[in-house]
Amino acid sequence: MPPALRPAASAAVLLLLGAATGCSLLAAPGGGTPGSAAPVPPRQVVLQAGQALDDAGGARIDVVEEGPAGRRTASGTLAWGSRDEADLSVTDELGTGRLTVRDGALDLAYQGGAAKHTDRASAESLDPRAGAEPGGYAGGWMTGLVTSPGSTAYAMARAGTLGSLGGEQLAGTTVAHYRGSAPVADYFGADRELTPERLAVVLAYYRRHGVTTIGVDVWVGPGGKLLRLRETASGSDGTVLTTTNVSAPVDGDGTPAPTG
Repeated sequence: MPPALRPAASAAVLLLLGAATGCSLLAAPGGGTPGSAAPVPPRQVVLQAGQALDDAGGARIDVVEEGPAGRRTASGTLAWGSRDEADLSVTDELGTGRLTVRDGALDLAYQGGAAKHTDRASAESLDPRAGAEPGGYAGGWMTGLVTSPGSTAYAMARAGTLGSLGGEQLAGTTVAHYRGSAPVADYFGADRELTPERLAVVLAYYRRHGVTTIGVDVWVGPGGKLLRLRETASGSDGTVLTTTNVSAPVDGDGTPAPTG
């Protein structure tokens, strides 16, 4: 999963929006420009929602990964950009643990045991499955937990094709549902912070597991808020679904900010 958007990427979003649509950036998701019944293109909606979440600087996230190897979960607060903090409860093959991030330093401890330490660039080394994979990349679970969810939306909008599935109910709110897909190389190639060497490791992982395409579903609520993401990777081992629910932004101290 691509890392949090940086200022250069933010500028790129605005250029992409203008180039792709020629529409007002203030158009509401599912609506149109003033005096026009034309809908806002899915790509524009998803780019705006991803950028808005990135600009918020943080959120509460609840993540579930389900696949042939089992089920994993994580929940807690995550802040990105200049703050770069996280406090997440995680469950995986090793039990229940706590993952924290402070200024780019990651610590993971299971059930009161000794903490494992690493940095953001080596987040995958904390994954219990990393030792079995050449290069240590294990599918992006740990990397995704410490990355702005908006980056996933941005990568799909930039690299793939997106379509609208219409409106549906999510937690009592009518939201817009979009679905996209992209070749693995294009999807991860949109991550500007992956070095060529690291990108080669990531692409080799998906080749070994027979995954050629990444699918992403995006749910956008009123006000252009990104509320849910689901990444789908289907290959020779089966299908892995990773669902991320996004709720309240977080304050500077890492606690959920008041809403309303």
